[in-house]
Amino acid sequence: MPQSHRLPRGGRIDRARPLTFSFNGTLIEGYVGDTVASALLANGVKLAGRSFKYHRPRGILTHGSDEPNALLSVSRGPGRVDPNNRATMVEAVPGLRTASQNHWPSLEHDIGAVNDLLSPVFVAGFYYKTFMWPRGFWDKFYEPVIRSAAGLGVAPTEADPDRYVHRHAHCDVLVAGAGPAGLAAARAAAETGARVILADEQPELGGSLLHETSATIDGLPAARWLEEARTALAAMPNVTLLPRTTVFGYYNHNHIVLTERVTDHLATPSPDLPRERLWQVRAKEVVIATGAHERPLTFADNDRPGIMLAESVRVYINRYGVAPGRRIVFVTSGASAYRAAADAKAAGLDVTLVDVRPDSAIGAERALAAGLRYLAGHTVIGATGTKAVTGLIVAPVSASGGIGTHVTLPCDCVGMSGGWTPSVHLFSQSRGKLAYQPESDIFVPATSVQNERSVGACNGTFDLAAILAEGWAGGATAAKADTTRSFAAEPATPVGFKPVRVLPTNANPLKVRAFLDFQNDVTAKDVRLAVREGFESVEHVKRYTTTGMATDQGKTSNMTALGLLSETLERPVPQVGTTTFRPPYTPVTFGAIIGSSRNELFDPIRRAPLHEWAQEHGAVFENVALWRRAWFFPKPGEDMHAAVKRECKAVREGVGIFDASTLGKIEVVGPDAAEFLNRIYPNAWLKLEPGRCRYGLMLKEDGFVFDDGVVARVAPDRFHVTTTTGGAARVLAHMEDYLQTEWPDLKVFVTSTSEQWAVIALQGPKAREVLAPFVEGIDLSPEAFPHMAMRTGRILGVPTRLFRVSFTGELGFEINVPTDYARSVWEALYARGAEFGITPYGTETMHVLRAERGFIIVGQDTDGTVTPDDLGLGGMVSKQKPDFVGKRSLTRPDMLLPDRKQLVGLLSEDSRTLLEEGAQIVADVNQPVPMTMIGHVTSSYDSAACGRPIALALVSGGRARINETLHVTTPTGFAAARVVPPVFFDAEGKRVNGTVEAPAHA
Repeated sequence: MPQSHRLPRGGRIDRARPLTFSFNGTLIEGYVGDTVASALLANGVKLAGRSFKYHRPRGILTHGSDEPNALLSVSRGPGRVDPNNRATMVEAVPGLRTASQNHWPSLEHDIGAVNDLLSPVFVAGFYYKTFMWPRGFWDKFYEPVIRSAAGLGVAPTEADPDRYVHRHAHCDVLVAGAGPAGLAAARAAAETGARVILADEQPELGGSLLHETSATIDGLPAARWLEEARTALAAMPNVTLLPRTTVFGYYNHNHIVLTERVTDHLATPSPDLPRERLWQVRAKEVVIATGAHERPLTFADNDRPGIMLAESVRVYINRYGVAPGRRIVFVTSGASAYRAAADAKAAGLDVTLVDVRPDSAIGAERALAAGLRYLAGHTVIGATGTKAVTGLIVAPVSASGGIGTHVTLPCDCVGMSGGWTPSVHLFSQSRGKLAYQPESDIFVPATSVQNERSVGACNGTFDLAAILAEGWAGGATAAKADTTRSFAAEPATPVGFKPVRVLPTNANPLKVRAFLDFQNDVTAKDVRLAVREGFESVEHVKRYTTTGMATDQGKTSNMTALGLLSETLERPVPQVGTTTFRPPYTPVTFGAIIGSSRNELFDPIRRAPLHEWAQEHGAVFENVALWRRAWFFPKPGEDMHAAVKRECKAVREGVGIFDASTLGKIEVVGPDAAEFLNRIYPNAWLKLEPGRCRYGLMLKEDGFVFDDGVVARVAPDRFHVTTTTGGAARVLAHMEDYLQTEWPDLKVFVTSTSEQWAVIALQGPKAREVLAPFVEGIDLSPEAFPHMAMRTGRILGVPTRLFRVSFTGELGFEINVPTDYARSVWEALYARGAEFGITPYGTETMHVLRAERGFIIVGQDTDGTVTPDDLGLGGMVSKQKPDFVGKRSLTRPDMLLPDRKQLVGLLSEDSRTLLEEGAQIVADVNQPVPMTMIGHVTSSYDSAACGRPIALALVSGGRARINETLHVTTPTGFAAARVVPPVFFDAEGKRVNGTVEAPAHA
């Protein structure tokens, strides 16, 4: 397609580098530097899409990220298809394939346009009122039809082959926006030596200066001043420049999130580069220089293709060398459109300028209209044309508001301007408070909450010289410098506008469709209808009409809708308020958000240091939190039950070896380490001697069990804390939370050492004999090394922290060695243990052995509402300590009730039934339905040592029910079970010292 609307000269495109891409199968010509939107306009393409609800023809409205109409599906090859890309933001690339959306069978002939004929029915709130009856229609008809019609693009089905990465950074000053204010701010901050990050969503830094052709700054043409500023910044080692980077989120503590488009502009990107990079930046100070959005004017049929924002017309002419039309009518209520009209005239285009304001209200900008057809004090009645604008119907407005004779101005493009709305999105995300300026009809930043400042147009400053000075001052202040600078910008910037909600008309207001939200087809009369329906809150009106809920989040529509709501309610704009500005500022790809967390990294699997050994020896694995752990080690012909039975027997009678490396491990160090643990745990720690261990239950503030583990005192100021496998991260965060917020005076450091130490558990009557030959510097005799002791020394020459602890009830040692040496130590122990029948065992055997001894697993035998006393561990809770986490909650009346669920044992009365974990428990099977559930089974196993199935359960008033018969649900009914103490084997605990005892419940 020839570039019929490309101007013969001008623009920042590279005319020496032509390119082609496709739009709906048609080849489009352009140049490097074009966007898809500018190339479409250069080729005379006006129709770019269809609106969401009415399927009305829509064209390109803007030139930037606020584009609501030209949303395209973009294909960069197999698997690289993205819907809903703004044509104004997609850079033209050779071979790119683009397609319009939301139509069938074609863009030109869309059967969905029948909705436009039914628009009197499809008014705001139609869905809420219509799809209520017949009731049965919802599932079978309404919902399927609505879901099939919902959305604009088609979600891709192929896997995305591109790579996305995350990057974390710190800086002294982050500047969001690289227009004149942002450039000045960055230079001011950088010249102090501060580390500066300057980010802008455009491919080139410069903002409005990229299309400024007539202004000078400090005597230099704007383009020359811009080039010198960019060169100076690029040469500074303390400055990071990020073009094609959108600052889309402002979070607490100056946590700023950006997304950088790394390769979308490249025809053949390097496979070593990611497609996008998500930046997470902690900035000491932030300068917001995000500019302002031009407002459309609201009049009948203001959505015709070819009707654009006035400044966007100027951008396409000056920056891209494109004439959006040959006969352009500019219609405005303010001064800035005069520059656009003058530039269009200078480009050789036929220009008419219509100003809504009376002649007496027009200021110095009038000089820019010299040589133009010029109509002041006129309104727009409507537009002609269907798939492209062909004319604008205007009429004079008298001082009393009377509408004069209609005149049709032939045109193929309209540039409209209803003023400017500062882009306060990031400021509002930072939780800053806005203030309304009635003289300008804008909201501007007022009260800051975080370390930021807004400069330039986003702060309500529109004069170029003032913007530069304000930007410089903002950057200097952010860098803790007290410097100012003035700039000379010529000619003076035309500023000021008259707010107009809906242009005056003498047409029937019930028939006029003047659009506010172009993507969602929200009209002025929809807002008025919402008020008549009783919706007065701006948030309610937003949801009822869907204005501001499109992909542009109301950047072009919100302020006009807000003003119209204010007029309709007859309330001042500040009383009506604003909608909530939520991140992201513009749409962000799922790929950028997810980063590398996909496929095998989506749910990362952590492998213990001995994973490969277990794999080589036939282990079957299970997932435990993020860990892949050996579940059991079957021999040929064994199922899980046979393997577990064999493993349990080996541990009880000889020796077993188990990889316990996944236990969480935290080093607590400092002169106040003991005091810290004394506060974080309910039992006492101050008098624990170095070399001794203690079991600790960790509680939340509500008094419920949070985690548990063994803690060893390594030295007076150092503790080795263990946690559950799944609880390591949350326990560390819990400790840090209290250290930083409740007890900042304590001199303590907590450090995760879970990956530092591998843990080999050697358990069984023969454990000491297997271990003894390898240990150096530790006396393993029972007298020198009793149960719940810890010693440091060496094993096979490797440093070790050797714990004498047991989670099986047998004589046991837990050997902590540096991870790199785990396999060597394990294999030496395994070889030595061969003569004792050493057997590797997995987590299932560990569960059976610990349940036989009545040891709990937090998260399985607890449910977040269990106290130490409920577990029969109330004696661990100190009565002497003045305070600890959860102390006050434990004294609440509800915590002391006798009918609380308590941990007990259950034995099925037929001695054969294996109760199901999670099964509910009732006292009387003959009670009416719904029955009263008094508890549930938490753990259940077939115990070889006990010769029968055993179970643990939480039962209401459980300890008072010992020897009672209760009933447990089964798939076919109920099974009778006797309540017993929750210890089934070696009730006196003699076996940890090597003494053998018969089962407690045989």
